[in-house]
Parts: sequence; structure tokens; C-alpha cells
Amino acid sequence: MGSQRVELGFVESAAAWRLRSEQFPCKVGGRPAWLGEAALPGPEKLRCGVCGRPCAFLLQLYAPSPARPDAFHRSLFLFGCRQPACYRPAGPSPGCLRVFRNQLPRKNDTYSFDPPPEEPPLEEPPSVSLQLKCGAKLCRVCGCLGPKTCSKCHKVHYCSKDHQLLDWKAGHKASCMQPDKPNVMIPDHNFLFPEYEIVREPEEADSSSVSERENEDLEKNEESTFADNTYETSESLDENFLEAMAKHETQDDKFFQKFKEKISLEPEQVIRYCRDGEGPIWISGENIPEETDIPNCLCGGKRVFEFQVMPQLLNHLKVDSLGESIDWGTLAIYTCADSCNFGSQYTEEFIWKQNISSSA
Repeated sequence: MGSQRVELGFVESAAAWRLRSEQFPCKVGGRPAWLGEAALPGPEKLRCGVCGRPCAFLLQLYAPSPARPDAFHRSLFLFGCRQPACYRPAGPSPGCLRVFRNQLPRKNDTYSFDPPPEEPPLEEPPSVSLQLKCGAKLCRVCGCLGPKTCSKCHKVHYCSKDHQLLDWKAGHKASCMQPDKPNVMIPDHNFLFPEYEIVREPEEADSSSVSERENEDLEKNEESTFADNTYETSESLDENFLEAMAKHETQDDKFFQKFKEKISLEPEQVIRYCRDGEGPIWISGENIPEETDIPNCLCGGKRVFEFQVMPQLLNHLKVDSLGESIDWGTLAIYTCADSCNFGSQYTEEFIWKQNISSSA
């Protein structure tokens, strides 16, 4: 398992056609490039569990599973709330973040059996498509499933009243009853994250394994020394407590230093991908999950680590605001080891959010 190669993801600007569904893209921001068109996650599944507002599409990774014919095409979709305060809690599947897995066999009703073309189309399709091939309508603001319509013109669709109100204020109020198509010009609702392509490449081998062994030996020595000190008299209790606190901070510093060393060769990486292989690299010694903290999939099978989102991505999302901003140390995504398939639906998977330690 540990011998599997780690792939690193970097953001790059890309032509719009490369980020469409038929190209099976890996991308950040914009509207989701949905894979399967059946059973898209509904608005109730894409609401923040903290504030209740609709989440925005954050990123997607194309990650086929060659061992399963029904996962010849396979993508993971990550959504996040736009409210900074919702990101304060750390730990298991925080309510501000949701991740879904979807997969299709090579022969399906939506995509060609052959690989997608590597050249741009002769005719550029509309910049924004708010209707899937199957006929399903998408929200004009976020690009997610849009079961609601404008009650006046009945021409535009929304995922929620929140986004209907947002679009009304952004310009639909003026164009609602005009004879021209109100979908042609979509205003900037200041809701979507900036859009980029994610380009993946193998991580170059380094000497980190040697330093890891050295760190483990050092930690064992410190632990045995601390264990010996616990048998001292109660008179030195305060001193021992302070030493324990100092040791805790030192451990955190070690994790942070190891994290920085690991990414130093490629500091711009925003994704580390290694399904069922090397686990995540943690930025802090606090709030690291045990194996029992990762729940099984809905099918009853085990979940395994698949990829992590690095804090460097925040630099590209333009999420800074007065007072506070969206923040994380790292996001670790765990998915069904068997890539189970419930009738091509979008299956929710598990996220572990780790914050940057205060001592780091």
C-alpha cells in the first residue's frame, strides 16, 4: 500500500472548453462539471450544516478506478460554505464541507466510448450551460441542481430561495419580463470561487524517509524520558506539568516542520493524491484521526484515504475578508475502498478537517 506513488496537484489557467464535463476535468471553482447526470445531489445535501446557506463548488478530481468496470469514469466533488465563521470547528466531516463521489461505466448514455478530443471544438459552445443533456435544469447562480423557477418569467432556475434572491438583486429584476432570454447574460453574483484547472504530476522522491526514521527515534527517546519523570514526588508536579506542556508544543512544532519539509520541493501544491497508499501529511499533532474515527461507507465497506487539500489552495480562492477568512490546515478525504455503486447516484464520502495549531 505505502509504495503507491503520490500525485501532486497544481492550479493553472485553462481554456473554458478544457473544463467541461465531456473533458473529465480536474478543476477548482466555477460551476461543477458534473459527471453523471442522474441523481445529482439535491439542494438539501449541499447546504452548510453550520449556517444553513448553500455551499459553493470548491473543486473536483477525476479519479477512475481501473479495477471496477462501473467506475471507468469516476470523479470526486468537494463543496464548501462561503461563510468564514463556519470553518472554525475541526474534526470529522465538518458541516461547512461536503464531498461526493460519482462514477460511470465506459459505455453510458452521456459520453462517447472513445477518449475526449485533445483539440478545442470548432464551434465554441455557450460559456455557461444551465441545462444537462438529460434535460435537468441547473441553478443560475451556482450550477447545482435547480428545482425552483422564477415565479414571474419561469425561464430561470435556482437551487434555493437564497440564490433566487441573490440573482434578483444582481440583475434579474431588470430582465425578468423582457422578451429576450434572461439566461444569456449571467451577472457576477460574487458567489463562485475563481476557476482553474488542476494539473497533476508524480511527486519526486526525496530523502524524507530517512528524516522520518530519525524523528521517530527522537520521539521514542523523549517519551521514555517523560515516562521516567512521572514517578517523581508531588512537589515537582508543577514543573512536570510545564515540561509536559512544553513537550506538547514541541511535538506540534515537529509536525509542522515535517509538513514544511515534505512540501518544500513543490511549495505550490494544492492537492496530494494517493488512494489507499501513503496517508495524509498532518500539519499539527492535534486532532489526528484514529482508524476508528473514519466511518464505514453506506455500503458497509471500509473507507480509505484518497487525497488531501493543502492550505496553499486558499491563496487562489480570494477568500480573504475583513476580520476573518475561510481557513484550514489540511482537508483529508476518505472514500469507499470498493468504490461501491448505488445506481450511479452521487454518494457522500467523508472529510477530516485539521486546523493549523496555534503553536505552529
